[in-house]
Amino acid sequence: MSQAKSEQPARPNSTRLAILIPFAIVTLIWGSTWIVITGQLGVVPPTWSVTYRFLLGGTAMLAFAAAKRQSLKLDARGVGFAALVGLLQFALNFNFVYRAELHVTSGLVAVVFALLLVPNALLSRIFLGQRLGRQLLIGSGIAMAGVALLFVHEIRNDPSGGGAVYLGIGLTLLGVLSASTANVMQATKTAGRYAMVPTLGWAMLIGALADGIFAWITTGPPVFDPRPAYVAGLLYLGIVASAVAFPLYFGVLRVIGPAKAAYSSVIIPVLAMLLSTVFEGYRWSLLAAGGAALAGVGLVLALRARRPAR
Repeated sequence: MSQAKSEQPARPNSTRLAILIPFAIVTLIWGSTWIVITGQLGVVPPTWSVTYRFLLGGTAMLAFAAAKRQSLKLDARGVGFAALVGLLQFALNFNFVYRAELHVTSGLVAVVFALLLVPNALLSRIFLGQRLGRQLLIGSGIAMAGVALLFVHEIRNDPSGGGAVYLGIGLTLLGVLSASTANVMQATKTAGRYAMVPTLGWAMLIGALADGIFAWITTGPPVFDPRPAYVAGLLYLGIVASAVAFPLYFGVLRVIGPAKAAYSSVIIPVLAMLLSTVFEGYRWSLLAAGGAALAGVGLVLALRARRPAR
């Protein structure tokens, strides 16, 4: 007698690697950016630092697209799409995040940003019709429990205390909502009509233009810090963390969906704290270690779930 149930064929290893390798690269890169961003604050107003970052990143992406002989032209609809992504992802999101780090530690901002998976999942369900399977929901619950433990640990150990903590959290949540909207846009049919690299390049430049206008209005003419540490950090954020990481991340997002792609934001705080242990003397507690472990378990469960159905 033949088997009653036909088993769904497993994804080829090459397909899994095509998802897991860029996912791991992006997570490692963005896990390090929280420390680098703190070095961008001080002499240069935050919005000018954001402007320089995406001016550099957008230029690098368009140069790469031109070298690959990809067309840099966009029709009116493509320009509108790139402009909206630029304003949400590369203007609002990062201005909120950079300002949040003026009030709270980079570790706390990274922990709060892990909540990205919640609006990503909800918006995907509302606008893309993606159903969330039981395993994905269970993994989300476990991971969010881990994030909650990390959050409690950071709140208890944050030196600023008082209203500054909640102001920083509020700014980060606004950044999360902006980024989530841009994430879901990348999974739409409109995004699939245009080549990713040149479209993101224009989005970064449009975002940089908006950042520059806002910076000039609120803080005055451009300010630059010639210190090697600032310049090196700017190059890392503009080239590696933007021009390299965003195409990799959005490429994965288009395959596995915004909800599962956002799990990079769950493991990133753990990496940020590991790097902080090495470079900033971060001290782990049982609470933080337990939170990191739960986040990792939830991540594995969620990523092993089936791709979201439309």
